[in-house]
Amino acid sequence: MEIRVVRTKQPKVKPNDNELGFGQYFTDHMFVVDYKEGKGWYDARIVPYGPFEVEPSCMVFHYGQAIFEGMKAYLNKDGEAVAFRPFSNIKRLNRSAERLCIPQLDEELVWEGMKKLLELEKDWIPKTEGTSLYIRPFVIATDHHLGVRPSHTYKFFVILSPVGAYYKEGLQPVKIYVTDKYIRAAEGGVGFTKTAGNYAVSLYAAEEAKRKGYTQVLWLDAKENKYVEEVGTMNIFFKINGVLVTAPLDSGTILGGVTRDSVIELAKEMGYAVEERHLSIQEVYDAHEAGELEEVFGTGTAAVISPVGVLNWNDRIIEINEGRMGDVSQKLYDRITAIQYGKEEDKYGWIEKI
Repeated sequence: MEIRVVRTKQPKVKPNDNELGFGQYFTDHMFVVDYKEGKGWYDARIVPYGPFEVEPSCMVFHYGQAIFEGMKAYLNKDGEAVAFRPFSNIKRLNRSAERLCIPQLDEELVWEGMKKLLELEKDWIPKTEGTSLYIRPFVIATDHHLGVRPSHTYKFFVILSPVGAYYKEGLQPVKIYVTDKYIRAAEGGVGFTKTAGNYAVSLYAAEEAKRKGYTQVLWLDAKENKYVEEVGTMNIFFKINGVLVTAPLDSGTILGGVTRDSVIELAKEMGYAVEERHLSIQEVYDAHEAGELEEVFGTGTAAVISPVGVLNWNDRIIEINEGRMGDVSQKLYDRITAIQYGKEEDKYGWIEKI
């Protein structure tokens, strides 16, 4: 499919790298593709970033058919624009689409559109280490109809945002509140997808945690309310007595993170034992009591590695590694970012040049 390009006539002033934050600024252009039942995906185009018009009856507002992804582009040490594991994210987008009754996207078309968009917007990729250009692909249902059924029309977008650190703490350990009052996802549901509704249901608990002085929520399983699952925006790892432990994906309640997968592969290569298993919050606290809880850290596209310094479960507050980033967390962060910025050879095939 040919991708037509319409350039903006009013380019924006680019922000300074030191004022980026996360998700506050957007580039000049976006990639858009339409879908109609019986016709398929059509009219791939890059157009100026801006508002688009839909009717109040647009189905995404009423029935929640919306999926998205998050990935990043970087400038490597040679000044080349590169993306980190984009096909892993595109494949996950299609897994989400299948579960939400959204038509499958052509992976090559998605990547070609992203590449053309990134080529056009290369000057928006920030140059300071630790910054990047965040890539947000998403799909919404666009039928003008009230009635519970899959939409017959959709729009696919890719927008770009230059970003700094996701959490204001950066690599300083964050404080996590463990909730056993609310749940994020149950078996048989859509917890493994990256759909808007999963984030909507997380907001109330996250706001409650913030009022108590915590950065994010750690969710427990819905069935027994005792096994750790994931943090609001990250998968999570626990280093217990030398072993890295993270929740398995077999229940379908956890997002299979691309950074999670990268961490598991790198950690094993570096000689660390990794276990994907059910881990109760009580076991975490018992390990801390025994002096065996050595590190806790989150993983995700936005933060890469986010060390955890404090956990609060039912007002039982524990400090991990004296509130400092652990050695393994630091090594993994250094390895992943070195690959992303081209300082370490990419022997895994994770980097795609733009």
